[in-house]
Amino acid sequence: MYLGMKKIFIPLAAGLFTLGLASCSSCSDENKGNHDGAEGKGGVYMGGVMRMNEVEAFKSLNPIAVNEIVGFHIGGQLFEGLVKFDQNDLSIKPAIARSWESNANQTEWTFHIRQGVKFHADACFPDGKGRTVTANDIKLCYEKLCTADPNNAQFDVTFKDRVVGANEAFASSKAGKNIPVSGIKVIDDTTLVISLKDPFAGFLNIVAMPGCWVYPKEAIDKYGVDLRIHPVGTGPFYLETVKEGEVLIMKKNQDYYGVDKDGNKLPYLDGLKYTFIREKKAEILEFKSGNLDMVYRLPVEIFHEIMGDLEHAKDRKTEFQILNSTAFNTNYLGFNNTSAVFNKKEVRLAFNFAIDRQKIADFTIQGEGNSADYGIVPYVEAFEKDGYDFKGLKGYTLDVAKAKEYLKKAGFADGKGFPKVTLEINGGGGDRNILIAEVVQKMLKENLNVDIEINTVPLAEHLENVTSGKSDFFRLAWIADYPDPETFLTIFYGKHVPAGATEKSFINYTRFKNARFDSLFAASFTEPDKAKRYAMLAKAEQVLLDEAPFMPIFYDENFRLEQLNVRNFPENAMNYMDLSVVYLIPKDKMPKK
Repeated sequence: MYLGMKKIFIPLAAGLFTLGLASCSSCSDENKGNHDGAEGKGGVYMGGVMRMNEVEAFKSLNPIAVNEIVGFHIGGQLFEGLVKFDQNDLSIKPAIARSWESNANQTEWTFHIRQGVKFHADACFPDGKGRTVTANDIKLCYEKLCTADPNNAQFDVTFKDRVVGANEAFASSKAGKNIPVSGIKVIDDTTLVISLKDPFAGFLNIVAMPGCWVYPKEAIDKYGVDLRIHPVGTGPFYLETVKEGEVLIMKKNQDYYGVDKDGNKLPYLDGLKYTFIREKKAEILEFKSGNLDMVYRLPVEIFHEIMGDLEHAKDRKTEFQILNSTAFNTNYLGFNNTSAVFNKKEVRLAFNFAIDRQKIADFTIQGEGNSADYGIVPYVEAFEKDGYDFKGLKGYTLDVAKAKEYLKKAGFADGKGFPKVTLEINGGGGDRNILIAEVVQKMLKENLNVDIEINTVPLAEHLENVTSGKSDFFRLAWIADYPDPETFLTIFYGKHVPAGATEKSFINYTRFKNARFDSLFAASFTEPDKAKRYAMLAKAEQVLLDEAPFMPIFYDENFRLEQLNVRNFPENAMNYMDLSVVYLIPKDKMPKK
């Protein structure tokens, strides 16, 4: 595949996915004032505040409402579920559950709760102190997940169609009656059993998702809808201060159960500080000034300047570390398939064949990603080895003659009579979104003679418009919830489309429905053989490509800059962050070069 740039890789870890780190050779004097801790056992350093930035404000920290990357990053430090991902290789590791087992056909999962896990100290508790988590707390959260709520963005991708009684509980709650989820049973305070409708070997991936994070009933009762900014979890950090859109500060959870292999209590850090500088150039300047310890995503305008440091990292001194990995992230333009314009397949196909994805990858994003040649599922070597037939998929390449023919079949020969359409994009993250939108706008005009307007809105407003069906043509990116092709294809599953035209569609943003796709996708749920399951999913993706409910644009690459004193913070394909194990070396302890 074309990567758009030369890369230097030094392996970090052996696992399912390949990660890379460019080693750097000198120490920066810019990292000041964020550490005055002491060295622990095993050479790790205890203390310090990790300083990071997000270019968008979070939408919600209520676990069932998390549906964007900022909430995922921040919430993942405040909450935990029964299990969580390992940030080295995205394998599943214990969290609130110390262990688990399943029956022979993987339809019944028994989780053994770790003793002594406590919720954060918070005013929602009578004495202000966090209490011990029990299996009943987890059952409560899972039943909340299976309850109809305008902000519930997690049910469709977690327990729906999987857990026994989940669909019935959700439907009952829509009618105003709450019933228990029959497939969730509390055996005792430390034992929980979950029964599935069908065998599903990947169920632990689901349990690691935000919708399955654990929080107390007391917080629900006290904060209600304001739970979005009053998170009370069991994670390694608790929320001390939040000024939305400005700053968010977390402090070390002294009651956190975690310890490392040497017996040091986790987290190592004293706290986390998130700022919300919206402009990437300003963010990079803050990083270079030593006021941020890490940034991810690089602006197109300075991409090659920064990556030049990577290319020559072995030949000269650098002031920071650069990490990168293949990303489980597809950037695409979506069509509202129920709209008057885009309910015609021929229009959607015309748009897809009218743009040059390779040119966008080469010149517009300048090597920041790879052209989306396969569809919604980005190429992953491990997927291909397990049976996902990427090479057999027939995607889209620039074909102006074919694009014009499809538009003619739709009744708009040479673009005549085609209505003016607005492409809605979200701001933030530098100029990448607008640059791509402008190039697509130009290509559609030159190749199809159709006029596209561009409207840029804040992310929260954008998500509201898209999920509510108010946008007919929109920019989105889908980041994997877990390492499996299914997590990409689920956003086109017809059962995720609500009955009402204006009812929020949190997962199937395009409101696409196709019986053949749904049949193949649903059949994969119960197929125990991974190779056969992946073959089904690849066939389902070909249906998507034939029906064109979206326009795949490019597959992202993760690039992260870190100060030289940051340790134990590897990059991974999901950009998953576990800051409980990250530490900072004090400036005066850094090796001199």
